[in-house]
Amino acid sequence: MRVGVVFPQTEIGADPGAVRAYAVAVTELGYRHILVHDHVLGADPATHPGWSGPYDVDSTFHEPLVLYGFLAALTPLELVTGVLVLPQRQTALVAKQAAEVDILTGGRFRLGVGIGWNNVEYEALGMEFTDRGRRVGDQVELLRRLWTERSVTWSGEYETVTGAGIAPLPVQRPIPVWFGASAPPALRRAGRLADGWFPQAQPGAQLEEARATVLAAAAEAGRDPCSIGMEGRVRLGVAGAPAVAESVAAWAAAGASHVSVNTVGAQLEGVDAHVDALTAVSKALREAGQVLS
Repeated sequence: MRVGVVFPQTEIGADPGAVRAYAVAVTELGYRHILVHDHVLGADPATHPGWSGPYDVDSTFHEPLVLYGFLAALTPLELVTGVLVLPQRQTALVAKQAAEVDILTGGRFRLGVGIGWNNVEYEALGMEFTDRGRRVGDQVELLRRLWTERSVTWSGEYETVTGAGIAPLPVQRPIPVWFGASAPPALRRAGRLADGWFPQAQPGAQLEEARATVLAAAAEAGRDPCSIGMEGRVRLGVAGAPAVAESVAAWAAAGASHVSVNTVGAQLEGVDAHVDALTAVSKALREAGQVLS
């Protein structure tokens, strides 16, 4: 199982030096990948009374694919979006941007996608919010064709491509696409289409039920269920690094192929505090027999 880290989007700030220091440090600590969350716009609660989303207009978010163009020159780690809100974006543009990141990383890129929850973003980006679940399946199929074919003609319900393609093509043909999924329709969609998925549940009965839905949908679609990866998420809580190591072991026992350690929300101030926490986690993992690199 590969252990990576969640980039502290909302806590690392806008200093490129801090971003660079974080990437270099997690590389040296032996982690295998960096996962980044995505939001384009934050809603202003003053304009949206009753706003209850976890992020707002003051929450900092680096744009994932631009950020990864920068990190590709700093680290040999796999770079992962977890997840990019795909239906609020133009598919052809995402295909082009993802291909560029894949080229710059030498094929160390994994595109995690999801449908999101923020209708304020959808409105601002000119995309329909209510049909986002239906659109994402078509988008993934189009992405894979654009990543593998010189010239594509596609006439779908939502988008049209007529005799066009991207160049250069990515190193990975196609780039692995992973789905964020929790609701049954999303779980079934992941089973039908995804190379892997990001569960929202922790190891236990709820995760087993969700995983069974994913694997059943894969089998029904004629796919090999064993080929679908699963990436867990472990938060650094008050119990500290030893508890993280225990949670990582639980994900391994649950059949995860990947897991990411999330230090956001642990009351850490500044990039050095995040690195110190990940250093302690790295030590605890090694003491528990978890191999990072």
